Amino acid sequence: MSAVDNNQGPLSRYLMLDLTHMLSGPYGTMLLTDLGMQTIKIEPPGNGEGTRNLLANDADYSRAGMGAYFITTNRNKKSVSVDLKSPEGLQIFYDLVRKADVVFDNFSPKVMERLKISHSCLSAINPRIVTCSVTGFGQTGPACDRPAFDMVAQGMGGGMSITGKPEHGPMRAGIPVGDLGGGVFGVIGVLTALHEREVTGVGRHVDISMLDCQFSMLNYMATMYLMSGKQPRQEGNGHFVHVPYNTFKTRTLHIIIAIIFDSFWPKLLRVLNLSHLDTETFREQPGRLANRDYIETEIEKVLETRDADYWLERLNTQKIPCAPVNQFEHAASDPQIRARDMVVDVPLHDGSSVQAPGNPVKIVGSDASTLQPPPRLGQHTAEVLSEYLEMAPEKLEAMEDRGIIQTNSPAKTEATDSVENV
Repeated sequence: MSAVDNNQGPLSRYLMLDLTHMLSGPYGTMLLTDLGMQTIKIEPPGNGEGTRNLLANDADYSRAGMGAYFITTNRNKKSVSVDLKSPEGLQIFYDLVRKADVVFDNFSPKVMERLKISHSCLSAINPRIVTCSVTGFGQTGPACDRPAFDMVAQGMGGGMSITGKPEHGPMRAGIPVGDLGGGVFGVIGVLTALHEREVTGVGRHVDISMLDCQFSMLNYMATMYLMSGKQPRQEGNGHFVHVPYNTFKTRTLHIIIAIIFDSFWPKLLRVLNLSHLDTETFREQPGRLANRDYIETEIEKVLETRDADYWLERLNTQKIPCAPVNQFEHAASDPQIRARDMVVDVPLHDGSSVQAPGNPVKIVGSDASTLQPPPRLGQHTAEVLSEYLEMAPEKLEAMEDRGIIQTNSPAKTEATDSVENV
């Protein structure tokens, strides 16, 4: 097993250089790494990648000197700390590119050009290299140079305009779908380019725009607008076609009832004992849609008389689409979530561990990989450069003394700790 073998998942024959930071890029590379891709995280000396110190000293959201952001997205990765702005550091990166299959980043196009690590630069070194850049607006078009974070992409993509209720104004999604969407589509692009390379022998550049991803996920609603010119309304948790389709209060949690087909309607009325709603008008969707507020008010009056578990048991017995609106406490302990290994124990370098979300991509018949701790800054610099580039220990030490690389050797760590404790 080589120095960078993180696990033996389906993608273990590929080597990725991970230049990502914050969330969109690290989430994408995390998914690939969880599936076995051997990943070397390239970080600048000093403070390393931007999220290393984010929440790192928070009593609630840090463990072993790392914050929740970094712990979550950097398991299984190896850290090589090298200064890409120095000629020697850049040469080290180029030498690693010769060995690699993928380079994944979420810097702006100008940064990649300025550092001389764009696809055109790297493909001249390794024509088989697949590069992926996740940016706010992509690498073409009039807005390509603009900076963007999650909510910028959500807002410009159109989704925020239909989220929430009219009286409250536009609302972003509760999870950062702008960032996460960019990461997911980046993974799709990388795997597609690797598949094509099997035929052509030549790598491609994958250009992912967070804005593109958000607009794509409008899906049929965008088509409806483009057909009609009509701006969709904010529906809250309701639906513009199906009734009842909403969240409803019970004595405990809110629950969801989603009546998509007319065949569910009489079953719902029997469960809730709402015989007065069993009318010719309400038996089909158009009649229910025309009386949505009245119907959903009558349903909620009944649901508020009992606990969520009581109603969910009876609704599920009739196979009526329903669910609790789980808080994190309930979602994390849900038997289905647990059965699917969606809560995993991530080990940390001090011997402790922390629980985090698992990987949703299940390859049936593939052995689950053993998770490795998120790396300390420069933890694997010496071993990776020794194995892949055959650098002698004395050369590594000389380069570290000049600030070109940073390792996590015990002597260096102790010296740093001594300075910090003064």
